[in-house]
Amino acid sequence: MEDKFVRQFKKGALEMILLRLIARGETYGYALLEALNRGGAQVLGYAREGTVYPILYRLEAAGLIRSRLGEGGARKYYALTREGEEALRARVAFWREYAACVEAFLGEEGGENT
Repeated sequence: MEDKFVRQFKKGALEMILLRLIARGETYGYALLEALNRGGAQVLGYAREGTVYPILYRLEAAGLIRSRLGEGGARKYYALTREGEEALRARVAFWREYAACVEAFLGEEGGENT
């Protein structure tokens, strides 16, 4: 069922999940990939650099995360900005409200295709 509908859901959720992982503490790209694959590959699919890094660049350009090079410049570390913390709170609140709304419709008895 990997159609456009599923891809759009994954894309939107992945940004929020990445913000949440970064909110746990400063981290780097490969650690984010490992966390995604360990915790969500069965639903989100196997996370790849070509998917995750463009999202990180977009989040940084939007001012939601900031980066710094580690010693020797081998790793780029990411941390949430104040704006990122606010965006994460807003996205999580919306997600929970959205999910509850959808679940209410899916759980209705007597629907045409239930």
